[in-house]
Amino acid sequence: VRDGKLYTSAGVTAGMDLALAMVEEDWGQPVAVAVARELVMYLKRPGGQSQFSGHLKAQALESSRLQQTVLWILDHLDQDLTVAAMAAHAAMSERSFSRRFAEQAGVTPARFVAEARVRAARRKLEQTGLPIETIAARCGFGSSETMRRAFLRELGISPSSYRDRFRSAHPRELSVATER
Repeated sequence: VRDGKLYTSAGVTAGMDLALAMVEEDWGQPVAVAVARELVMYLKRPGGQSQFSGHLKAQALESSRLQQTVLWILDHLDQDLTVAAMAAHAAMSERSFSRRFAEQAGVTPARFVAEARVRAARRKLEQTGLPIETIAARCGFGSSETMRRAFLRELGISPSSYRDRFRSAHPRELSVATER
């Protein structure tokens, strides 16, 4: 709430929203969007929306085989990332791979892949003007509909709505060569 020079908020998250509103008022929307992106939060948070957080699970992996496989997964999101394919990359049986991955990463391999694909798509939506169908293919979703369902499941928001909220000021000016 703003009353003249006095601003108030009702809690911690509302205080973060207030701080971003003040940045936007003083420095403009592009700066506020950059700050929100850096802090991994909405510029204007819609009610009931799940919050977006970074994915740091890979750093906690103890096994160098699993660490290498995670790096491989992140570089090959557009490929077949079944448990069989990931286990083969790690030179482990599917059962051992699934068990050890879940123990060390705190999520199943399939969940890790789903989250990684959504994160990659989020970055492309924020930083490029690529069509949603192209982003879906590059991130391993296969179709824009599959990506839409994943976004709704993971973030509670559609890819186009996400892009509207987080798009860079001039996404079409970014080089397509820096896409990967």
